[in-house]
Amino acid sequence: MATMQDKIREVLAQSGRLAVPVDSLDDTADLFAAGLDSLAIVNVLMNIEECFDIELPDELLSRLTFASIATLTCVVADLTERTTST
Repeated sequence: MATMQDKIREVLAQSGRLAVPVDSLDDTADLFAAGLDSLAIVNVLMNIEECFDIELPDELLSRLTFASIATLTCVVADLTERTTST
């Protein structure tokens, strides 16, 4: 069974348009240094929302949220937890 982090890596591989393979990145690697740009963020955002059935609020639509796989995982985990606890 795929973990949340595995699913996020899969989304990044499919829609992140990174210059390097996602598998070569550490969880804390800078995604912008790896080639993530503003257009790719939109695609990643839409796919993450669809994959996890969540909606990222406007205040989380920042460069910090998309800085690394680790930060994305934390944000998605927090939103998923909020969604399931309500």
